[in-house]
Amino acid sequence: MRIACVGGGPTGLYLAILARLRSGGRDEVVVHERNRRGWTHGFGVTFGEDLLDDFFRTDPAGAPALRRASRLWSDQMVRIGDLKPVHLGGKYGYSMARVTMLQVLTERAEQLGVDLRFGSNVTGRDEIDADVVVATDGVGSRLRTARAGHFGTTVEPGENRYVWLGTDRCVDVFTFAFERTDAGWIWFYAYPSADGASTCIVECAPDTWTGLGLDSVPAADGLRMLESIFADALGGHRLLAPAGGDGAGELPWLRFREVRNRTWRDDDLVLAGDAAHTTHFGIGSGTVLAVQDGVALADALYATPESRATAQGRIAALSAYDARRRARLGPIQDMARRNMQWFERAGERLERGEDPVEFSWALLDRRGDMGRLHYRLHRATQIGPVRQVRRTLTSARRVRRAAQRGERGAIG
Repeated sequence: MRIACVGGGPTGLYLAILARLRSGGRDEVVVHERNRRGWTHGFGVTFGEDLLDDFFRTDPAGAPALRRASRLWSDQMVRIGDLKPVHLGGKYGYSMARVTMLQVLTERAEQLGVDLRFGSNVTGRDEIDADVVVATDGVGSRLRTARAGHFGTTVEPGENRYVWLGTDRCVDVFTFAFERTDAGWIWFYAYPSADGASTCIVECAPDTWTGLGLDSVPAADGLRMLESIFADALGGHRLLAPAGGDGAGELPWLRFREVRNRTWRDDDLVLAGDAAHTTHFGIGSGTVLAVQDGVALADALYATPESRATAQGRIAALSAYDARRRARLGPIQDMARRNMQWFERAGERLERGEDPVEFSWALLDRRGDMGRLHYRLHRATQIGPVRQVRRTLTSARRVRRAAQRGERGAIG
């Protein structure tokens, strides 16, 4: 079988890795990436135990390198101005620099004989000779856009503006920091991404964005303004512009785009990752879901010898992947939309002077999946000794989970 992935992000790379492993190196797998080797957008990605479980289950030999490159963050905190921080106990996760994840996956793919073609600018299905073509070329997928009518693509923008930045402060606690300005509320999400640096996503309502002049100031001035607003939360550290920013232009403020598709398959072309679906960054699942698409597609294509040996078998496998994975993603996208809408109204809640602990509970339950027991635990977690007990129990669960999936060595 000949497989071509258009897009060299985590989705395309991991599918390519699994295809070579599942076929014993017999299948020809090509990854077309239009950017040069080593280039990527954004700073860090965050994920939980489920993704590490998937890595160790599907590629036990390659998974340890990904785990070694991961950073553990062991708590979550909500800061509202100069008020006492609120702790979201029992929460932890992993993160790494996006460029590091791509580097590790690229090296593993090369080790397994994947044909990686950087600077390969594919714009249509007819440019590729392969049995299966996987569009993993992101939110603005050109392969999907060329057949948008068939896929039934909808793209709905959110209201808020956000910008993906970094900071030279090493953040060990996943932090939400909300600050009031004369133009309204603005906040960031910060988590570790690499040694000595962290990801810092800044978000605000459109009126705040224009009221502060962030829609027009040069990048360097915008960074200095944001550093001043978040001076306490950043501990006096600097914010870092995205790759390629020279300070002369404007910061790349965006509106989140929710991508959905009526179907993910068109004959032997199939969508995966952000080309197929997007979830608001506030739930931190974009990379997880994208990689899991690759796992699900590999599962379908290599389910039986017939699923890859004939055109009919491959179409059946792609159809099964489409139906199962789309059914799985629908509820998750609904949950992510509720998360997005919560943040679009966060400033209104803060203006009403809501109690910080109650506001933080609403943030914790923004997806609507918490119960009364979680609420009582949230209240109790604000007590220092209780918080320490939760951390100890959470650490024990984390160590046990790591042992179950076969991790060796340091698991901190």
